Amino acid sequence: MRKKQNKIMKIKPNIVFLSMLAGWINRQQRDAINYLLEENRILKGKYLAETGKKRIILTDRQRRRLAILAKRVGRKILFDISGIFSPDTLLAWYRKLVAAKYDSSKSRSKYGRRTISNEVRQQIIDIAKNHKYLGCRKLYGYLKYLGIKVSPASVSRILREAGIEPSPDRPERTTWSAFIKAHWNSLCAIDFFTKEIFTKNGLVKFMALVAIDYKTRKVEIAGIIPQANGMWMKQIAKNLTDPFDGFMKDKKFVVMDQDPVFTDEVREIFADAGVEPMRTTPCHVQKLICRQRL
Repeated sequence: MRKKQNKIMKIKPNIVFLSMLAGWINRQQRDAINYLLEENRILKGKYLAETGKKRIILTDRQRRRLAILAKRVGRKILFDISGIFSPDTLLAWYRKLVAAKYDSSKSRSKYGRRTISNEVRQQIIDIAKNHKYLGCRKLYGYLKYLGIKVSPASVSRILREAGIEPSPDRPERTTWSAFIKAHWNSLCAIDFFTKEIFTKNGLVKFMALVAIDYKTRKVEIAGIIPQANGMWMKQIAKNLTDPFDGFMKDKKFVVMDQDPVFTDEVREIFADAGVEPMRTTPCHVQKLICRQRL
């Protein structure tokens, strides 16, 4: 019992000393903050009085520097120490200046989509009328050979506007909805979505690959990475087609878009596992038209 009391007596002075030291440091910091706040108020009033302005205007470089420091401090403390700009303003600067690197508006085309001349329209219509069994895909190939730059979707649209069937006399034509109903139990799909997350290095965009089972509506996140690549996708494809616990072990078809990360090697991995890849196009999405087999 005496040993315990002696031990407590030895520890107590140390605790008291540390508490006094922490309180003194906290008081010193608070006094320094109060002094800087009052100094900022005086300088702000003097600046606005001399210049005749209603508010202080900073450059983007100054805002970025101030916003980075404000983000490290946090909103709760900013309410106590911010004397010139509000915490909402500082954090809004941070979101705007950091997210600006994802803005691709400068690289966009200035004049929009190029229009198709009436001469090219008439040429497409004449070729379609002279070759009644020529579909829009083969017609697009002929136009490309002639040096006429026009997309297959534009060819199909021009033919429909002229009252011409873009794919005439197709013997077997299946709608996308009919295909899904026929293969409902063995169909799944994969696709990416992106999310921007605040990290210690700032705002970072992450890519998440999601797989969905058409029948059960079960969704599984196959993987998350800042930037997807071919090697990562090959490993994900192996995980999804694992014969024991893979998400696609009982599936026969997987729907994917035209994303370049779905490389030939990735599609071969799916095919070797017995899951046939089906790459969608804007035409499939917008008009629900399945691939056509002759």
